[in-house]
Amino acid sequence: MRRRQGGTDRRGDERHAPARAAPAPAFRRPGADLVVLYGLHAVREALRAGRRKLLAVYATAQAAERLAPDLAAAGLAATVVEARDLDRRLGAGAVHQGVLMEARPLPAIDVSEIERRSGIVLALDQITDPHNVGAILRTAAAFAVDALLVTERHAPDFSGVLAKTASGGLEHVPIVAVVNLARALDELGDMGYQRVGLDSDGAADLDDTPLTAPVALVLGAEGAGLRRLTRERCDVIARLDMPGAIRSLNVSNACALALGLVARRIV
Repeated sequence: MRRRQGGTDRRGDERHAPARAAPAPAFRRPGADLVVLYGLHAVREALRAGRRKLLAVYATAQAAERLAPDLAAAGLAATVVEARDLDRRLGAGAVHQGVLMEARPLPAIDVSEIERRSGIVLALDQITDPHNVGAILRTAAAFAVDALLVTERHAPDFSGVLAKTASGGLEHVPIVAVVNLARALDELGDMGYQRVGLDSDGAADLDDTPLTAPVALVLGAEGAGLRRLTRERCDVIARLDMPGAIRSLNVSNACALALGLVARRIV
């Protein structure tokens, strides 16, 4: 049978037509009421903790499979995407491990609402590096710290790289954002907390400093250290004596060592 002149072979056209690209996922626009979490640990702990409102999960097929039990328990289904979609949303340098979550910020609490469990609170005096604060949160979660105090200004965004570095710790440590850290330390003092500032010029080694529970361990930014008003609110300023040639530690490492010493001695 002769094909009509000017006609088309529809089956042939379909065989040779280029494949259509899948539509790009409809990520939400960034905003003050939107938190973006990425990485398997950060997303899994957000699913398990149930402390925040979860909006959507975008994951590669492999990551979605790994998170399937936690997604089901949280009543969510992942939107399956390609890794390049997440790269475009987060930037090529983000180690997202194939998963991104959109959620609401964690509920804020006040100093007076801190629930005492371990008897330890951390207060950060304008530590702004998200990697350091994320590492501190991970350690704080491991030591069951009751709360982390930060200033509303001069603090990193509790999302993205900080949450990834915290490796899920963000979901387990209540965050108290205060306008004035000195006043917050006054309030902690009224609540019975011993306020221990950590500084290389401290009067004594932390291991030799008398401690009484509950304790508020106060850490300053690297280089700047504790501000004057913060130091004045501390009951004692202690240092960490190191035996090696390098006498100072990164603030997140110093926090981990200090928490180990404090937790052991106030039990």
